[in-house]
Amino acid sequence: MPSDNLPMRTLFLNFAHFLDHLFMLIYATAVISIALEFGQSYGEILVFATPSFLLFGGMALPFGWLGDHWGRHRLLLVFFIGIGVSSILTGFGQNIWQIGGGLAAIGLFAAIYHPVGIPMLVQGLDKPGRVLGVNGVFGNLGVAAAPLAVGALAVTLGWRAAFIVPGIVSIVIGILFWRLVTPDVPIKSQSKKHETLDQAFMPGWRHVLGVIAIVTLMGGLIFNSTTVSIPKLFEERLGAIGPEFLGFTAMAAIVYAVASLAQVLAGIAVDKIAAKILIIGLVSSQCIVFMLVSVSEGYLLFAFSLLGMSFVFGQIPVIDTLITRYVPDSHRGKVFSIRYLLNLGVGALAVPMISYLHHWGGGFTTLFQILGTSAIIMAIAAITLPRAVKTA
Repeated sequence: MPSDNLPMRTLFLNFAHFLDHLFMLIYATAVISIALEFGQSYGEILVFATPSFLLFGGMALPFGWLGDHWGRHRLLLVFFIGIGVSSILTGFGQNIWQIGGGLAAIGLFAAIYHPVGIPMLVQGLDKPGRVLGVNGVFGNLGVAAAPLAVGALAVTLGWRAAFIVPGIVSIVIGILFWRLVTPDVPIKSQSKKHETLDQAFMPGWRHVLGVIAIVTLMGGLIFNSTTVSIPKLFEERLGAIGPEFLGFTAMAAIVYAVASLAQVLAGIAVDKIAAKILIIGLVSSQCIVFMLVSVSEGYLLFAFSLLGMSFVFGQIPVIDTLITRYVPDSHRGKVFSIRYLLNLGVGALAVPMISYLHHWGGGFTTLFQILGTSAIIMAIAAITLPRAVKTA
């Protein structure tokens, strides 16, 4: 890869991360307006997003393999165009089944980014923490932009525009990516035929990846549950639908946007501080905060939600940096694919869980108590990490 192509490639990878999370969360806010139009409850209609999240996680592994063999550059182009077209078609859906089919297509193309874009981003970097942190901010700004964009477009042009406008933008960015970014050079395996996995990977990699697997599973459930539920949580506990619609979606956007800064701070910190200390602090704090969110209202709810999302976002570059340190570049595509298969696959359970709890169960109080318990499991796993985790 020519050195002068690296900044441009990184810029487009950051934009791709932004769009990836934006598209996956458009429905989480638009569903409030869609439910009114189709005369169904929030819980009944939210469940139609389940196939989208299942594909988002389930296709991570095959796309990671395809990226290593067919080319990551080509797959990123497919991502931009495919997700844009799918979103536009979703906006033109005439019934909930057509909308559900469009959402499934969005989930399919959205699955490309993480197992392809993240390995592409850290390729050849000795200290990836800062780069991962900045990239994570773009992803979380996509999370933040979803409720804000949907709120603004729904009020002015209707919820359909919330799918159509971003779809057009993604296609345009895809064309620019095709024209401006040089295709990546196929990755050659760094392992010789006589090398074993233990020689290619850093010592202790099995234990570290085992801990990462547990944190990834629980973290995926927490990430998807919080990002999907907060717009509706704020609508119920901070204001009413109608004139306040843009108000509570803007507050959700503020939470995501401000919390995303924690990802930069964590990315910088993990290049200097022991990853074990960071990850224990981040996940242990989630245990307490989500229990408080479960029973809070008003400004306290807003403050605790902001704090909780900061811890959720902050752990992401720490985990990705651990993988980068312990796994050689020739194997990262596979490992990142498995990570996001676990993370996004289990995260897909968030949608039916929220739907069930909101319509038939204990609502958001029970939901955030479950998330707090999940964080306890992550903390126990993180405590077992080796004391001297390798630094870059």
